[in-house]
Amino acid sequence: MLDRIILFSAIVLILLMLLSLYRVVGGPSVLDRILGGNVIGTKTTALLLLVGILYGNLGMFVDIAIAYALLNFIATLGATKYFLRKRGSGEILEAVLEKEAPLLGQSENSEESPV
Repeated sequence: MLDRIILFSAIVLILLMLLSLYRVVGGPSVLDRILGGNVIGTKTTALLLLVGILYGNLGMFVDIAIAYALLNFIATLGATKYFLRKRGSGEILEAVLEKEAPLLGQSENSEESPV
């Protein structure tokens, strides 16, 4: 019974990875694509652990999962640093602030003066 639950969880993780793959392929910006790739790597780490439980050799798969998670983290940092340098961090910061301003309830013309 436990094997079926683990197998079902692995299938759900694979489906979620396919949804993240959609973000990697059709992301509106480069940083969204990097984030989608990072999500896929994180889910792959969890999937490796589930496979280790299924095969009954969790110790070996934990080592593999830790190494994969570390490589995923380093690759994400490297890609983010590369694309931030390429585009210019000021331009990206302005784009993020413009995107988040409506969510925070701020408008472009609503500057409050100090009292």
